[in-house]
Amino acid sequence: MSAATSGDARFLTTRWSVVLDAGNVASPRRAAALEDLATAYWFPLYAYARRKGLARDAAADLVQAHFARILEREDLATVDRERGRFRAWLRAGLDHLLANQREAERAQKRGGNAIHVPIDAPGAESRLALDLPDPRPPERTFEREWALTLLGRARERLAAEQAHAGKAAVFEALLPALAGDDDAPPHAAVALRLGISENAAKVALHRLRRRLGELVRDEVAGTLGPGEDVEGELRELLAALGTG
Repeated sequence: MSAATSGDARFLTTRWSVVLDAGNVASPRRAAALEDLATAYWFPLYAYARRKGLARDAAADLVQAHFARILEREDLATVDRERGRFRAWLRAGLDHLLANQREAERAQKRGGNAIHVPIDAPGAESRLALDLPDPRPPERTFEREWALTLLGRARERLAAEQAHAGKAAVFEALLPALAGDDDAPPHAAVALRLGISENAAKVALHRLRRRLGELVRDEVAGTLGPGEDVEGELRELLAALGTG
């Protein structure tokens, strides 16, 4: 099965073709592509802004302003894939707004082509657990949330693939083990629930883990420029996941 199927159109990878669509005023996919990017990656930017010291509402407004500014200035039309990582480009743009709050406020108030990013601030606060001390610098927080976002997108694509193949029940039963949940039911219990042998449950889990790994790699590769080290990027993101 290919990395993207007709059943998982919502979970497009951050391919540079999507970025180019978002930056092409003549593309019929422009608005959809930009919304895909914004919806997928608002949380790492929001977490980064919060760790930079912005209040909840200010951080949410800043992320909205960031994507509105990208659209209005047609910044995506000038993105050079040869210069590398899309996440670095996104964070650099937010840093620019952080350095100039007045400009951010002006961008926030602009109308016309504005895009609405569905920011769930209360849910985001729960994820950040800001009531607890966090020794990580903002940059490490951004990297970790970016990694979690990529992993989440890969899992969603895998779920869509399994549903498309008529294996949603198997996927749901094995998801706790796939996610590394310490409370995941034993293989025997899953096999009994699904009406299959324990060995069949083990084989199905192995295949899901292998496919998930492929999808994670595909997500990572899609955010890089040509010739960049995918394996090195994977190591960096895995290291980021280990900082929590």
